Amino acid sequence: MFLSVFDVFKLGIGPSSSHTMGPMTAAADFLDLLRASDAKGAAASIRVTLRGSLAFTGKGHATDRAVGLGLLGYRPADIEIDEAERRLDDLRACRRLAPPGVPVLTFDPTTSVVFDFGPPLPGHANGLVIAALDVNRVPVLSETYYSVGGGFIVTAAQRDADLPPPSEAADTRLCPYPFDSSAGMLRMAQASGLSIAAMKRANEAVRHPEAEIDAGLARIWQAMNNCVERGLSREGELPGGLRVKRRARSIRDQLERERGSNTAQPHSVTDWLSVYAMAVNEENAAGGMVVTAPTNGAAGVVPAVIRYYLDHCIGADAARVSDFLLTAAAIGGLIKHNASISGAEAGCQGEVGSASAMAAAGLCAVLGGTPAQIENAAEIALEHHLGMTCDPVAGLVQVPCIERNGIGATKAVAAASLALRGDGSHFMPLDNCIAAMRQTGEEMSTKYKETSLAGLAVNLPEC
Repeated sequence: MFLSVFDVFKLGIGPSSSHTMGPMTAAADFLDLLRASDAKGAAASIRVTLRGSLAFTGKGHATDRAVGLGLLGYRPADIEIDEAERRLDDLRACRRLAPPGVPVLTFDPTTSVVFDFGPPLPGHANGLVIAALDVNRVPVLSETYYSVGGGFIVTAAQRDADLPPPSEAADTRLCPYPFDSSAGMLRMAQASGLSIAAMKRANEAVRHPEAEIDAGLARIWQAMNNCVERGLSREGELPGGLRVKRRARSIRDQLERERGSNTAQPHSVTDWLSVYAMAVNEENAAGGMVVTAPTNGAAGVVPAVIRYYLDHCIGADAARVSDFLLTAAAIGGLIKHNASISGAEAGCQGEVGSASAMAAAGLCAVLGGTPAQIENAAEIALEHHLGMTCDPVAGLVQVPCIERNGIGATKAVAAASLALRGDGSHFMPLDNCIAAMRQTGEEMSTKYKETSLAGLAVNLPEC
């Protein structure tokens, strides 16, 4: 198993990595498949069928918009929002696609995306089938994709063959520290005398030159921090119809007024931590640019804890942000490999729970924690998210998702602090906690896994 830090942390757009970024990538990949196919000459139109969680919460998560953008040739990391929206408006008006290397295709964003509320496809709760149809609407080329969380996609053939996404397909024998469990990670750290971040960096160096690693990590943090700052500066209502107001700027302004006064409570530092996370997730809910960490729905936790470290921790060193990210990515890779980061597969324990474990590990690392203390920090944070459901109101990544990132960040800091008070020895290993999360997700009712069929999504006060 090898999951690069640059796959754990990917630039993309909101509101969802699995429901927005994944389907956008799948649509763009299908165009490439069509270009290379003998069927392209017979293709006259495109139809996209969403299944499982993609159907149930696709409207709120803007999956239909994402598919249209993908068919226009956009990919999550290189999209320019204003230009993309103009082209999407043109597509709605003309209902024609003219991708390079393919004949003009009919595609109506309002009718060519089918929300199928039947049973999910067998490979994953997030499935979509993209088909090119001839003039008689008979499929001439079809591919089934699964959006497996964090913006990752696999085809049905890859899923059936139990193949990892291409980003994870590197030969781990080339990695000097090929750990696929926390126990293996700790053994290798002890034998090598290296930190978790140093081992992760050495594994990355198999793929990337050292200067490229440093530049890439700097870009990730810059994008995260830019997102925090945008979220702290903006006001107004979030889209989607719930009329949820942005709160991050107002809370930030209150905290600034209290700074240095005798009215600030000691726990106001926790409010700073929460507001950093909420700022990111308000941007995500608005469809802005975010960094998966490890998903869009959980994108606020890691940057919030890094900002907390830089702005509020004694002895903080900006040069150590790279160690934070590498450590967090190592933990995120273990969770994805041995369980899931998909809300549609594991509930929110797989999203905010995973993000909290990653952030706890990263913070523990930059505060001087040993590998054993770092593993303990991740376990504490994940353990106290077990069983958390994914029940977004109206299928929107707003309630409870925005506040939940703030609480996930506070749990991460508490977990790191507790771990640093010990020597790293503890009762429940991280591997067992990850296994418990996987088992809980498997047994959790589908109603609580990003379908908006239960929980908070159906328990609203009467207006």
